[in-house]
Amino acid sequence: MRTTPKRPKGLRKAGIPGAAGGVALLGVSALLAMAVPVAHAADPGPDPVPELIPGQRTATPALVDGIEEPAQDSGSAAAAAKKHLEEKKSRYRIADPRRDLTAGKTVRGRTGEAVRFQQKHRGIPVLGGQYLVRLAEKDGDRVVTGTSGKYFTGLTVGAKADVSEGTAVERATAAALSGLSQGGAGQWTKLRGPASKDRAEGTKKQRGKKSSLRGTSHGLVVLPEGKGVLTYHVTVTGEDPATGAPVKQEIYVDANAGFPVLSYSGIQAFDDAPAGHPGAQGSGVKLDGSKVDLDVTKDAKTGAYGLIDQRRQWGGSKNPITTYDARDVDANDASGKWPSGLKDVTSPTPEFGKDATEAGAVDAHWAAGQVYDYYKAKHGRDSLDDKGMAINSLVGVTDQGLPFVNAFWDGQKMVYGGGDEENKVFSADLDVVGHEMTHGVVEHTAGLVYTGQSGALNEAVADYFGNAIDVDATGNEGAPEASLIGEDLCRTQGPKDCAMRDLNDGRTTAKDFLGVTYATDSGGVHLNSTIFSGALWDIREDLGGKRADRIVYKALTEYLTPLDGFTEARNAVLAAAKDLGVKGADLRSVTRAFDAHGIVKGWEKAIGADSDKLLGDLNTKRTGAGAGGGWWATSKSDEEGGEPYSVYAGRTDGKGAPKLLSPNDGRFHVYPDTDGKTVAWAAYGADSVEVLTRPLKGGPVKKLWSAGTTVGNVKVSGDTVAWQESSPFGQQRVAYIKPGEREPHFVDGGRYDVATALPTLSGAKLGYAKVYTDKDGIQQVSTEITDVRTGKQTLVPAKESRLGISTPTINGKYLYWLVDDIADDNRQGLRRAKLDGTGLTDVIPEDSENSYFWGVDASDSALTLTQWKPEQGWSNSNLTKLVQTDLDGKGLARVSCNRGEQSYGAADTGKRVVWIDGTTGHTDLVTRARPAGNC
Repeated sequence: MRTTPKRPKGLRKAGIPGAAGGVALLGVSALLAMAVPVAHAADPGPDPVPELIPGQRTATPALVDGIEEPAQDSGSAAAAAKKHLEEKKSRYRIADPRRDLTAGKTVRGRTGEAVRFQQKHRGIPVLGGQYLVRLAEKDGDRVVTGTSGKYFTGLTVGAKADVSEGTAVERATAAALSGLSQGGAGQWTKLRGPASKDRAEGTKKQRGKKSSLRGTSHGLVVLPEGKGVLTYHVTVTGEDPATGAPVKQEIYVDANAGFPVLSYSGIQAFDDAPAGHPGAQGSGVKLDGSKVDLDVTKDAKTGAYGLIDQRRQWGGSKNPITTYDARDVDANDASGKWPSGLKDVTSPTPEFGKDATEAGAVDAHWAAGQVYDYYKAKHGRDSLDDKGMAINSLVGVTDQGLPFVNAFWDGQKMVYGGGDEENKVFSADLDVVGHEMTHGVVEHTAGLVYTGQSGALNEAVADYFGNAIDVDATGNEGAPEASLIGEDLCRTQGPKDCAMRDLNDGRTTAKDFLGVTYATDSGGVHLNSTIFSGALWDIREDLGGKRADRIVYKALTEYLTPLDGFTEARNAVLAAAKDLGVKGADLRSVTRAFDAHGIVKGWEKAIGADSDKLLGDLNTKRTGAGAGGGWWATSKSDEEGGEPYSVYAGRTDGKGAPKLLSPNDGRFHVYPDTDGKTVAWAAYGADSVEVLTRPLKGGPVKKLWSAGTTVGNVKVSGDTVAWQESSPFGQQRVAYIKPGEREPHFVDGGRYDVATALPTLSGAKLGYAKVYTDKDGIQQVSTEITDVRTGKQTLVPAKESRLGISTPTINGKYLYWLVDDIADDNRQGLRRAKLDGTGLTDVIPEDSENSYFWGVDASDSALTLTQWKPEQGWSNSNLTKLVQTDLDGKGLARVSCNRGEQSYGAADTGKRVVWIDGTTGHTDLVTRARPAGNC
């Protein structure tokens, strides 16, 4: 797989492993271990059943199978299902099904019915709270055959919001904007400079562009963490101001503190009717040269034929399947909305010619019909939503005039990029079209949340059915390329060289599961998907396509729920197989497929680490860590991740117990830093964001400043505290405050034509990045140092026009920062200057073979950098790792040999480093006193 930047989440993954500029903002670190069981006095216990799999931290079982119990209600399937849950209350522990469960769609299949219920708490929907009841008919009577899903029994959170809906939308929009330029909330990593005219082709000017991001609230939603978190669900859409890529971010803002506690991408990309319909039969030539039949429609006024299929759904909804020419449309304008500039694909005759072929329109229209036919014929499904929804495809979109090498489903339609010199337009492979349309099926069935393991399952199911549809249509089952996804897009390379993924890659959890955080590929939605889709591929190989497809479809529509992970999905597929009568050697084949890919109970815990754990299971979403003077500071929630975050501090040598520094007042206390004497942080509340401090030796919490905007990147040194403020409109300002002062100093002097960001503080010296206009009227980006005692500012002259700079860090000798001068090389050099602004030196040049850096922090004697390896493909070895050098950039060595992602490296004194590590599948604060060397 390739690591091409500026792609939305989907068929291809976006960004660099662990790169600090990824689209993901926050993540779900604990949504799979959520609610605490409710105690029931004198409870006789659950009824004996043939098979019961308990839920995780909920009293309601995750799966009950193998039963055959009468359904007492003679009305609808939903009423019968609710009656069953009421009568078996000791088994299911659902206090009032009629009040707390809302029936959704009833799926009717070959073996019976499945009712999907949405859990509500105090009348508010619970994210991921879905429970299914399966029913069948026996001897003319309705019986319940099984149940599965997630119902969270420990929710007690109130339904009153302290934060206004408007404030939640503003906070979500600002957070989304921040997340597009930082590697996790609150820690800015790059301030971009202007694009000069002589830069490499394809670089686009972005500085000074007003943010186009807009937020839309969907009302209150309960996140099932701990006792529940009341949030507003806000969708933020628009364009990434730095890259121009389309943005659709689903953000959940705490309704009592106003802090964005969860965020994930909403863009999911690849990566026969009765007579009398008004359509006509046409034809066209696909990009592979084959001629295919097309369903088209003749315009009564113009006489032209369009790619509008009215035949397939004429006997039901009468909604068409339509393909549009979007070659003049930007991908951002096509994401989550209907763009202007769309053109109908027309022909004077029913036979469509060369232009429709080259646009990818023939491929897209033909393929959409094939996918519709597959779901209709094989599973009885009426379009993507099973209600006959219209199917729309846009082909040939670009990225601000440049090639868009991806495809995505945005919740309404399929959007296909026009490709480039190596890839055809993305509609040119049936498995890509099947993949995107299956995202629509997933959205209208299990609704798998697009982050972490549930997001990887979403991708795995999309790949599985996309591949199954392609293999069945082409008859390539058993061919060497049968397991490849996207192999027909190749222009110059062979199939194996340019395919996006291979379902037969043999990946396992033990060897290949990537321990990434939620800032990388939304928690590994593409990176880890083939582990599960590989198991499904093996099942299809062993049982044949017809049986395997029925099993997977049944698991998707009747067992899986939004927050399921690999283990729950294994259970769902096995239960669906049994329900369909699979037994004996065939059932063992299904079990063996999951075993072979390492998807077994407890697989997440079978990974080791060489670091010392300081604080485990933070259950926070990328709020960072600070260190200094032998102490660390970080944010932590409760063990279920349900409480607002608190700030803890402790000794970096691990001695003594961690201290709770922040008050437990319902606010989110985040982005902490310490100098070994004081801890400073930001507190997000309903009406404001405050900057707070507290001495490590004890004493009251002190409020320094109350801001009406987003605050992050808090720094403390001695008597001074600095931070960065960011507005929803893209303004960035560095502020600092000294003891006894009531108002902070803003280093930009209140000028709106100056941007400052990325503060770093040592003693009385405050360093930061600055975008400004020089005496010749040219916009520059460089660094500046302010002496907080005198207010004197020392500008470090811009060495040359540059793309941007990242994470300045200061110690008693030098100011260091990462600099990006070379377009599109994915490297950043390490530059430094003396504290008087002189001695500008490239310590590690950008063209160095080791300069793949994304963060830096300095102690008195060592530099700790976040590095990634630019290897082809993705593996644990090229996730971000911490490396260390001396102050002159010499002696580069690995800090730790941990296999997973290492982020937020915070230098203490000497060579000791503290960081947040994702290796074990948990978010842990860890440390080492010296580098591990070569790993």
